[in-house]
Amino acid sequence: MSWSHEIPGGSAWSTPVRAGRLVTLTALGDDANASVLLFGPDRLDRLNVPDTLKAQMSACIRPPLVLMSDRGLALASVVSATQPWHDALTGFGHDRHLERFGPSSYATDRNEWRRSARLGLVSELTKHGLGEADLHGSVNFFSKVAIADDARASLSWTPGHTSAGDQVVLRTELDLLLVVSTAPHPLSDAPYAPAGVQVEVAVAPPTVEDDPSWLVRDESARALEMSRRVLA
Repeated sequence: MSWSHEIPGGSAWSTPVRAGRLVTLTALGDDANASVLLFGPDRLDRLNVPDTLKAQMSACIRPPLVLMSDRGLALASVVSATQPWHDALTGFGHDRHLERFGPSSYATDRNEWRRSARLGLVSELTKHGLGEADLHGSVNFFSKVAIADDARASLSWTPGHTSAGDQVVLRTELDLLLVVSTAPHPLSDAPYAPAGVQVEVAVAPPTVEDDPSWLVRDESARALEMSRRVLA
């Protein structure tokens, strides 16, 4: 059994997802961005981006890395992706990142109101008894940042990295709260035209003995084993 939901561009959405599910994110337009937060079943465990990257010796999220919590539990594994680079360094966009487009409000623009990722994420968190204090570093699926050609070696957003139809597939290792914003990447310098993202949830097949996420690093396997014990 599977189900899907389409998140319009510039919006936010959240849903509980049971352990042992495949969550497929599909870009519905070029240069889509999905800023994702993850929370464990007790809401105490949440995605820890620094530990996820450090433990797996990576500067980006890519298959078959494991998305780890504050306590070192595996929240989800990246099963596959059509693009092998997803930003986890720059965080989600704030209101100031949209200031260059001029003022915008629901009163004047209705459903075309330009909302930052932060505003959308907080709005979704409140639906689950959470709030601003529960914000944490996000993974910006479908977006890539690179070193800019300047004296400061700044990070810069890479246009054209994602095309409509690109996908990322996650396997949930625990019962999760998934929170997604489709607002533009904070470093994007493109005109305001955020693409939507489709989320599809289906039952995952049993994990095989040579599953890549278990083999990528000892730290990844340890995180997965700790989550397995939680579910036992």
